[in-house]
Amino acid sequence: MITIVELSKVLGDRTVLKDISLEIVTRGSIVGLAGPSGSGKSTLLRCIQGLDEGDTGTIYGLGYKGFLFQDFQLFPHMSVLENITYAPIHVLGELDAENNARQLLRQLNLEEFADVFPGQLSGGQKQRVALARALAMHPDTLLCDEPTSGLDVVSIQDVVRILQTVKKTGTILVIASHDLEFLSSIADRIVILKAGQIVADLMPQVWKKDLNVLKQYY
Repeated sequence: MITIVELSKVLGDRTVLKDISLEIVTRGSIVGLAGPSGSGKSTLLRCIQGLDEGDTGTIYGLGYKGFLFQDFQLFPHMSVLENITYAPIHVLGELDAENNARQLLRQLNLEEFADVFPGQLSGGQKQRVALARALAMHPDTLLCDEPTSGLDVVSIQDVVRILQTVKKTGTILVIASHDLEFLSSIADRIVILKAGQIVADLMPQVWKKDLNVLKQYY
């Protein structure tokens, strides 16, 4: 469960978030954060995770939150498998971390890259490894910042498939993306931000027949 009450954040002379109030309480739901570049999507995710702090307002959240960074943030000196298993082994003390990691790699069509280092991967492959690493910690809530950025159509389908599988486990997913087609295909709800404020909070029946309903808020 995530509850945000009147969250605001200012950077320099720019108000990045202004009086954001939002409640996400349904387990196994996918909430999309949409909006033009600079609308505050990524900052809102970072505040929920605790990576950034709001200047005013409160965020309540239960359980462990995983974060999928847009720039991957993989450890360059570790193999793909080591990147995925490091936290489960050293933080959770998980004895079956390697088997779980290999299963995630299979689901994301990355099994052959287990012993490869991040510097040898394409951007799309790094993105999927970062997703596997986030999921390996079994988060109650998974926060994703542009999870399909730079991916081809086939890779996007892989990401959609595994996120839908994660949803079935009861995990809450909050996904920030500029890709309306992707969000509309996976989200149970889309919250649209503009200039740091929520301008729409929409359910699937609103955009199901016409994506232009979402685009009008841009």
